Amino acid sequence: MRRILATLMALLVAAPAVAQPSCRGTVYLTIDTGWSREAEEIAAILRRRNVRATLFVADEPTFRGDRTLGPEWAAFWRARAREGHVFASHTWRHWYFSGDAGPGRVRYAARSGGGSEVLDQAALCAELRRPTDALKAMVPEAQVLPLWRAPGGRTTPNAVAMARACGLTHQGWTANGFLGDELDSGTHPNSALLSRNLANARPGEVMVMHWGVRSRREPFAGILEPLIAGLQDRGFCFAPLPPNGI
Repeated sequence: MRRILATLMALLVAAPAVAQPSCRGTVYLTIDTGWSREAEEIAAILRRRNVRATLFVADEPTFRGDRTLGPEWAAFWRARAREGHVFASHTWRHWYFSGDAGPGRVRYAARSGGGSEVLDQAALCAELRRPTDALKAMVPEAQVLPLWRAPGGRTTPNAVAMARACGLTHQGWTANGFLGDELDSGTHPNSALLSRNLANARPGEVMVMHWGVRSRREPFAGILEPLIAGLQDRGFCFAPLPPNGI
């Protein structure tokens, strides 16, 4: 036995140390639902590059004529949970917070003028909890963070404070983290976005993109892999957001 232990110790001492990846800095990729046209393509890129992201979910219409949190998308979200992505709320209806309406009340309006209402504390909590509740019903194993993101990043003081009372912290994105997939591809082609994003990224960036944007003619997914590869080559590591946000 002593000889066996001595041999094992000798092997351990002689074995080369396993190199640990060194990070120049960490960046946080976040993905909002959107039109979802390039969803499978984007998911495949993240798998190839070993990137785990934070996925903000809302119940939005998709290119297939269904909705992002409908049962047709359960397999997609289940696969993302298995890959180690984490989730957070992007509101249920993806309406916009347009102003405060007195203490404990906030205006909430459809983007295209299709309706509006004033939310009190209970209604706001329900709006923010509903998308992650729907996700968990489909994917019980999904890891949901106590974070939320307002559509368009538009918040009001009441919306932020009321959401905090629901146990949710608002998470936006950093100035350099706006990757530009919502911009017009005629004036902001992929080549320009790739160059800009590679040049401007700094440690700690919270980056935002979508699973596809209906209005963009040159899908941003076409430059996602070279963007991630370029950042990794510069020594950046990707990680999901921490539970308390950034």
